[in-house]
Amino acid sequence: MKRIAVLLAALFFVAGAALSAQAPQPTEDLDATYATDLLKKGTKAPAFTLRDVDGKTYTLKDFRGKILVIDFWATWCPDCRAETEALVALKKAHPDVVFLGISFDTEKEKLAAYTREHGMDWLQLSEFKKWKETDVSAAYHVKWIPTQYVINPKGRVVFGTVMLEKVEAWLRNRKR
Repeated sequence: MKRIAVLLAALFFVAGAALSAQAPQPTEDLDATYATDLLKKGTKAPAFTLRDVDGKTYTLKDFRGKILVIDFWATWCPDCRAETEALVALKKAHPDVVFLGISFDTEKEKLAAYTREHGMDWLQLSEFKKWKETDVSAAYHVKWIPTQYVINPKGRVVFGTVMLEKVEAWLRNRKR
């Protein structure tokens, strides 16, 4: 009888642990740790001149008049790669918004292959330098990737975050 009671107690403990592991866990606010120095709302978005993999030059002014989501990322970044599918879906859900990738890759071929393979059909720009050596990462205070900014049609920062779900929430709620 004692063994049965111990066995049942152990069984309830294991079952309880399994159920709590399956329960949704609260999402940690990574911005509190990794986005403390990002540009603040209302700040004029810093100008940049960057190239795509074909060498064509683009500036921030090329995107004026549109809502712009800038995704700072790299193909070698595990966290960036983990959210690729969600980013592709987010872009498809908001065809009226311009998405722009600013990559910290140094090899054009790797960037082109990754974006093609994963359906990232929006413009990808880069300095093709190491992340910490880029002017754009310094201008936008990018200390963690992925980092996203939403820029309004007048070229002002709406907000910056390291959490794609916050960009998704802003895009979803802007029409209300």
